[in-house]
Amino acid sequence: MSVTTFSSLSLEDGFAAEEGERRYVRIRRDLGVQSFNINALRAVEGEELLREHDEVGYGGDRHEKVWLVLSGHAVFTVDGEEIDAPAGTVVHVPAPESKRSAVAKEAGTTLLGLGARPGLPYRPTPGEALTEFFPLHEAGDYEAAAAICRSVLEDYEGNGLALFNLACCEALLGRTDDALGHLGQALDAAPGLRENAETDTDLDSLRDDPRFGALVA
Repeated sequence: MSVTTFSSLSLEDGFAAEEGERRYVRIRRDLGVQSFNINALRAVEGEELLREHDEVGYGGDRHEKVWLVLSGHAVFTVDGEEIDAPAGTVVHVPAPESKRSAVAKEAGTTLLGLGARPGLPYRPTPGEALTEFFPLHEAGDYEAAAAICRSVLEDYEGNGLALFNLACCEALLGRTDDALGHLGQALDAAPGLRENAETDTDLDSLRDDPRFGALVA
């Protein structure tokens, strides 16, 4: 019996299988990397590579990040300072609070990104851990989607994003009390989601309940 001691993938094949202006290859997930996060992304039609974000938001886990420009030409902005980054440039952002973004100066610009929490075992970020939630939700399997949220909350107790999505599923399942309870916890943890609560149709069954009005007021 043979034992496989390595795995590999093709970035080009991965990008070709994606659609949209930005395309991703989720290397960590696809190869089963356990020690750090590693992904690749490419700007195909538009300029945007990385939307402005930090690593302390609802979907992050305080990662130290490194990006390598594999091809093309990017411009990073970190805390308001621009970094010109042609192919071969490495950009290191150690502080999770730093705001960062990147645009492509050439079509086909490709970034390789790596990240992890310094000195701590790797775990998928809340955003990545919720990846399986969305196809289940779209398929109408709200029980299974809710189970994904509860699983995320085992690792990220009190995470606003997971609590909000759990509340959405519970509202769709007719569990009004549970939905309102988790929505309240979500908005306490992540006040920025209040606008989402006001417009998300998943929560329509709650809108006539005075408790909902008190939560979003």
